Amino acid sequence: MNPEERPGLLTTRLALRPFTLNDAPMVQKLAGDPAIAATMHSIPHPYEDGMAEKWIETHAEEYKQGKLVNFAIVLRENHQLLGAMGLQIAGIHRKAELGYWIGHPYWGNGYCTEAGRAVVAFGFESLGLNRIFARFMIVNPASGRVMEKIGMKYEGLLRQDLMKEEAFHDMKIYAILKDDYK
Repeated sequence: MNPEERPGLLTTRLALRPFTLNDAPMVQKLAGDPAIAATMHSIPHPYEDGMAEKWIETHAEEYKQGKLVNFAIVLRENHQLLGAMGLQIAGIHRKAELGYWIGHPYWGNGYCTEAGRAVVAFGFESLGLNRIFARFMIVNPASGRVMEKIGMKYEGLLRQDLMKEEAFHDMKIYAILKDDYK
């Protein structure tokens, strides 16, 4: 992994590239949708002015430190930003947590699955990971279906694992190992 050059990936319909500050208004609009925040453990609501810029500005340094690779998911045909996907890397253990969101107007088109397959391949083939895992709030079963479609296997239920909006939420965890991917 070259710490100076953040990667990009291409799929049939999508380009996955580093975020730029020009993406901030659309990130705020898409991630600020209450439907996104309600099922994501790391996205606040309201998504206030300046939050997107602050988030984007962390990416280059975290990549350089080998902690994170984040991708803007955009349509190849018109460069429309659809969402985000990334790997939070625990290098010493050769594993990473996959995280993602897709803007509500783009749900149900298979974009997350398509991007997920590319990011999983990148994690195993370019980063040398052995394990990629992901968690989702059980109120968002569509996220679990994405995990299954990209080859992840159900590993367990994390009871009351997360507090969001003054309530505890159960999470499910899925993972794929390099041996499963081959």
